[in-house]
Parts: sequence; C-alpha cells; structure tokens
Amino acid sequence: MAELPKHYDPKSIEDKWYRKWMEEGRFHGESSDGGDPYCIVIPPPNVTGILHMGHALNNSIQDVLTRVARMQGKNTVWVPGTDHAGIATQNVVERQLKKEGLTRDDLGREKFVERVWDWKKTYGDTIVNQLKKLGSSCDWERERFTMDEGLSESVLEMFCRLYDKGLIYRGNYIINWCPRCQTALSDEESEHIDVEGALYHLRYAVKGSKQKIVVATTRPETMLGDTAVAVNPRDERYKDLIGKTIILPLLNREIPVIADDYVDPEFGTGLVKVTPAHDPNDFEMGQRHNLPQINVMTDSGIMNEEAGPYQGMDRFECRKQLMEDLKTGGLVEKVDKHHHAVGHCYRCDTVVEPRLSPQWFVKMKPLARPAIEAVQDGRIKFVPERWSKTYMEWMENIRDWCISRQIWWGHRIPVFYCDACDHEWAAKGTPEKCPKCESGNIRQDEDVLDTWFSSWLWPFSVFGWPEKSEDLKFYYPSKTLVTASEIIFFWVARMVMSGMEVMGDIPFDTVYIHGTVRDDQGRKMSKSLGNSIDPLTVIEKYSADALRFSLLMITATGQDVYLSDDKFEIGRNFGTKIWNAARFMQMHSEGFSVTNLAFDPEALSPDDQHILAKLNDAISGCNESLGRYRFNDATLAIYDFMWHSYCDWYLEYAKPILFGDDAERKTQTLRVMHYTFSTALRLLHPFMPFLTEELWTGMGYNSKHESIMVAPWPEKQSFETMEGLNIDRSVVDYVDAKHDLIRVGRTIRADYNLANKQKAVFYIRPTNDTYLEQMAADKDSLLSLLKAESIDVDTGFTPDGAMPSGISKLGTIYMSIEGLVDVDAEINKLAGELDQVVKHLENVRKKLANENFTSRAPAEVVAQQEKQQEDLIDKAEKLKKMIDMLNG
Repeated sequence: MAELPKHYDPKSIEDKWYRKWMEEGRFHGESSDGGDPYCIVIPPPNVTGILHMGHALNNSIQDVLTRVARMQGKNTVWVPGTDHAGIATQNVVERQLKKEGLTRDDLGREKFVERVWDWKKTYGDTIVNQLKKLGSSCDWERERFTMDEGLSESVLEMFCRLYDKGLIYRGNYIINWCPRCQTALSDEESEHIDVEGALYHLRYAVKGSKQKIVVATTRPETMLGDTAVAVNPRDERYKDLIGKTIILPLLNREIPVIADDYVDPEFGTGLVKVTPAHDPNDFEMGQRHNLPQINVMTDSGIMNEEAGPYQGMDRFECRKQLMEDLKTGGLVEKVDKHHHAVGHCYRCDTVVEPRLSPQWFVKMKPLARPAIEAVQDGRIKFVPERWSKTYMEWMENIRDWCISRQIWWGHRIPVFYCDACDHEWAAKGTPEKCPKCESGNIRQDEDVLDTWFSSWLWPFSVFGWPEKSEDLKFYYPSKTLVTASEIIFFWVARMVMSGMEVMGDIPFDTVYIHGTVRDDQGRKMSKSLGNSIDPLTVIEKYSADALRFSLLMITATGQDVYLSDDKFEIGRNFGTKIWNAARFMQMHSEGFSVTNLAFDPEALSPDDQHILAKLNDAISGCNESLGRYRFNDATLAIYDFMWHSYCDWYLEYAKPILFGDDAERKTQTLRVMHYTFSTALRLLHPFMPFLTEELWTGMGYNSKHESIMVAPWPEKQSFETMEGLNIDRSVVDYVDAKHDLIRVGRTIRADYNLANKQKAVFYIRPTNDTYLEQMAADKDSLLSLLKAESIDVDTGFTPDGAMPSGISKLGTIYMSIEGLVDVDAEINKLAGELDQVVKHLENVRKKLANENFTSRAPAEVVAQQEKQQEDLIDKAEKLKKMIDMLNG
C-alpha cells in the first residue's frame, strides 16, 4: 500500500492514468473474444469542433454506460470518430484563404480539396484530444472519419443501391438556399427564427380598367418573379377577377388571375402573388396551373437580369429601392408590422432564400414505414418517452430529403453523364466510358452529398459495411444512442431508416435524449452571449472527475441543465472528501493486508451491519437509477453513501476503535472499512474514473484486478445471501435512529457553545425497552460520538432541574449543563441575542407591510425577505425556550 500524498493532484494523475489505459489497450474490444456484446457509437462531433459543455455532458453519459458494461464483463466497444462537416469545414478553409487574398475558385476544385485535407491533418484531432482529456474510454483503435476510405465506400454503396431502386432522383424543386454558403440546405438545416418583419400591401392594376387590386407579401423583391395572382375560388369578393389579366408594377409584365384552394381568404387581402421560382407553395400552385418559373436572383442573392432595373442589387437592397419606387408610383396601400418565422442557415445564420434549383433527393416515405414500426412495436425506446411522439410526428409527415450540396468538400455524388447519348447512371468507381454507347465523353455530377448522408450510415459503416465483417455481425445493433433532441430528425430518424433498409434490423434499442446545457439564468450557452463555460478550463481548475461528476449530479432525466462555475465545486469537494478518507484509512492500516478482507460475520457490531446494509442500498439505488437513465439519482446514491454514511458516520464510529488497544476488534473494523471502501470505489469508477483508479492502486486493492476498470461491477445482494451474512434489519434501523439521537445531542452542545474538548454528561430516556438494551450495549459508541463524559440510559429518567433536551427517534436526550455553563451569564447572553433577533424581525415585518416594496421589488427579493421572516420567528422561539429552561 503506497502512501498517498497529503493533497490530491488531478493534473498529473489524470494524464498518467489515461496514458497507461491507452498503452494497456483497456478500451479495446475484439469480436473474436465472444461474450455478451455491448456497443455504443459516438455521435461524431464535427472535425471543426472544440469541446463544449454539451459534448462534455453527452460523452460523460456515454462513458458511464460504457465503463459499467465493461465492469460487468461485457465485450464492450465505444466507437469514436469525427464528421467531415461539409459546409462548416469548407467555410473554415475559405476564411483562411480570404486572409491570403484568395478564393476557392482561385485554387480550383482539386487544389481546394487538398487544402481542406491539409487543414484536417493539422487541426482535425483537436476535439479528439479534448475527449481524451475528459476521460472518454473510447476504443480509439476503431476511430473513424466520415470521409475515410472505408466510410466513403459505404456512402457510395448506399447511394448506388438507392439510386438503382429508384429511391434517389434529381428534380427541379424549390429548395432552401444559403446565399452565403451558396448551397442547398435540407428543411432541417433551415432553422426558423421568429422575427418582426413587415407585411407589405401592394397595388396591382387590372388590365383594361382603372381597377387596382391589393396583394400582401413579406418579400416584395420577389414580385419581380410573379407569374400570377391567386384567389380562393369560393371567395365571393373576387369571383369576377378570375381569368382577368394583371399588370405587374414596375416591370409591366402581364400575368393572369387564377383560382386555387391553397389561398387563405383570411390572410391579408385574400389576394396572393404567385412566384413559382421563389416559394414552395407558389411552386406547387405553378405546377397545378402550368405557370412559368422566373428566377430573379443569382446564387449569391444578387438580383439577376430577370429583375430588370434592379439587376446587380443585393436582395435586401433591392427590397428597399423597390419599395421606394412603388411608393413614388402610388402603389403602396400600407405596410404593417408582422411577426413571422424566417429560415436561417444553420451554419452561418444567413437568411435562407427559397429558390428553384435542380437538386438530388431521397424518397423518404418508403424508408420511413419500417422505421415508424420499429418505434411503434417497442423495438426502439426513447428516454424520456415523450420524444417518441416528436419522432413519430416527423416521420409520418416526412418530406423527401434534399441531399445535394453545391460545395466541394464532401462525398462527390457518384452520378455520371454521357454527353454523347445523354445516358445517366450511378457508379462507385470512376468509369472511363459510357456503359450504353461506350463514348469516353463522360462527366461526373459537380455536387457533393449532404454531410448527414454519411452520418446516417454510422452504426454499421464503422464496422465495415457493405462487407459482412465479424465485427458487424457481433456488435450490430448497438445498445444505447445518447444524443440531443435537436438532431432527432437530422440523424436519429435517418439512422433508423438506413439500418432497417440495408441491415434489416434496428441500429440501437434505446435513444437517450439529454437536455440542453444552459447558464444559471436559463439561457442557452453561446459565444454571442458570452456565457459559455469552457470544459477544458473547468478541468484545469477542478479536474475532469469533478466536471463529470458535477454535470451528472445536476442532470435530471431529459431535463435541461442549469450550470454555473461554482457547481463544479460539488465534484471537487467530493473527491477531496474521498481522498482524505483514504489517507485516514492508510494511517491506521500499517501492517494490515487488504488482500484478506474476510471479516467475522458473527462479530459484526451494529455500525458494521449498518454500513454494509447502506452499501447494499447504495448499490441497489445506483443500479436501479442507471437502468432508468436517472444519472443524477445514481450519483446522489453514491454521494450520500460515501460522504454521509461512510465518512460522516462510519469513520467517526471507527476512530476510537482504531486508536484503541483491542487488536482483534481493530482488524475486524479495518476489514469492514476496506471492503466497504473498495466496493464503493468500484461503484464510483464510471463517474470519477481517474480518482478511483489512483485510489484502487494506492490502497493496494489491485492485487486481483490490476485496474479498477476490469474489477467486477457491484450488484445488490439480499441480506440473507450477502457474503453469507445475516444482517438484522432491526439493528440497521436502530443505527439510523442512533444517528438521529446523535444529531439532536450535537445540536444541544452547539446551542451552548461547548468546545469539542469539553465533555458533557448526557441522560437518555428511551421510548421502549428494546432501545434501552440496544443503547446499553452500544454505550461506547454513543460516548465517543457525543463526546460525552458519561451517559445514563433510563426509561424512567426525570431531570431534577434545568436541563436542555431534545426528542429523537430513540427517545429524549438531556444534557447536564452543571459545571459547563454559567447560568446567569448564559441567560444574559441569550436575552441579548433575542433582543437583536426581535429588532431584526420588526424591520423585516415593516418592509413586508410596505406595499411600495412588495409591489415594486423583484419577486425573488420579496420571497427572500419572507423566508428571512420565518427563520427569525423560529430563532426567536428557540431562544425564548432556552431562556425559560435556564430560568427553571
């Protein structure tokens, strides 16, 4: 047993143990070893990312699950990896180029992609190294990247399969377009944000008459692409307009009035401008009425030649100028404030422009049906269960997925065109000629696939699919997917669909959705608000163990996490408490062998039985909570046991024994202590891996299991079979009640300001004869814990004079103050305290009676004063009782 230093230094210890675990291959699993497989696949963070608190929470949860499974003897694999993050990574490299005065077009596609790979080689391991700093026990030998050779093969295979089945098609549809990133976005990548905009009411002239109609729009610049005005066929106001011709203001283009059920007569004026190239609903109307499609913008959001005099203007600059021109022409009826949701690019926050564009799509409805059934029949379970409703609603209303992106970094779409015979086909390789006419005049599609197209294959592509590897057969499907709610649509649902499509089986059986990490004011952490807490700073200041334990202790199932820097003191203080307990045990374990912890079951004291029962309760509570994904309850069970049951009570009980001369009793107590502590360390290990590994070795518990990582996970035992013991529940209940008695006795001591060294005489009047017998047999423990000179236990005890007392579960406890307290001086002191409390109470009452204060002060300030009033009333009552008691 190596002597533990006085202070725990997590910096040196955490690096030391992570390096050793890696060198010894502790995180690696092999399918050839057989056994019970337990696999988790990491939600691959973006290769551009740096560790934030959301990552810290997500990966701490995954690591707990993984470490528990490993200690349970399962063949455990936690597969790590990173996502190539097409748009985000391309943006990073383009910003670098901009500083050099270059654009991607200056380099050309091939050189630009090489530049991105160079960036990835230099910076791509940043978040991986940060995950290691957190203590993540990923199987790093299996680390994957969504554009590595194997995963690229999986992407090409999936695309070609779906293409050949007719589930991938190219179409000219309205898509979400980011003018900044100059690429299409899926519906899920267009984040709708509520903004205060305007509803512009514009006058359009009816051809051949002086009549003007009023249409309402939120995007007046798109009127330049109008090809019709629509009314509801049942709207009596406009029946005579249907079929007439409208003169489009400013451009003087003639457009028809059409009737369509889509038009809401209650919105605006009931007249709607139709712009098929710039609105998804207008596009559908245009298809029904065979309207022309006029695109008035370039890829970068600049007005094009179709915009007439506004060509070359930015779309928002055009809006401003166009409205000025309309006002000059008397063509603006009114402009109303209008709150509405506007799509923004999820990567750069640019306002998304709906526009007509040829894109590649996946038909989702055929893929969705098996994925819906997998949740309906319970094969996949969401925790919390409410998220299954969110999943189902989206799946049942699913739209086709736009998978093409107009960027260069990513998996290039494997579709080829023959310019000689117009043949189109998908192929995994790089064909040299057309398979139909054998011409060499062929070219590949310029677009790349949406990043999520590689991510949705993650649970099986990481194991080599489409190859039917032994790893794939053994580890698929995985167990629990741990993720956040915002990617249920992006990733979770799509993985279920792809897994059912190509593997014929679910990719995981449980989806645990954790909450969002927020600051202590409830705001989402972000750079713009300046309220982010850097996990690496926390690790540097408090330790990785403190970060993990604190995060998990305040994380209720599926609820958001409210965080401030001081919350991490929970984990740090807990680690310090455990370290100090271990050092205390070492001080008294000289010559003691921790390899033999077989204590005598017949010689167990009440406190021995109590701590073993409480250990069993902690094991039970932790396991039950982990089974329900209640990580805060699991940590609380361990925390309460180790801090209170073990350190506060059992170690205090053991001190007189360890300092005493009874060698046999000392050995018995040390065996119970080390058995309990070593078991508790195993229970704590998944939450605080570094501290527990250091203590496992430092305390000498590693003779049988060299690393705590592979020591057996504690399981609850019944009292009848617990190591062959027969724990008496009534004895355990007695010790619980004894602790209550001790608390009451210590409160009385504190009330009279007795120093620790001062010994007091106590009298106890037990509530029954059973307690009388138990306390009489347990008097040595009571004397020590109460720091008593003597204790008299008597069912008929009645005090002769003034004697402070308190009621406990075991009975009434009295403390003699004779010789300890100057009664007159104590009465004067207490009277002075009472006078101060009464004055303070009067001031608080006046404040609460003041309507100006209660109506104007923040609610939390008023509540604070109300709580203070209650506390002062209680304190005054207690002081009065103490004075009355001393007066006799």
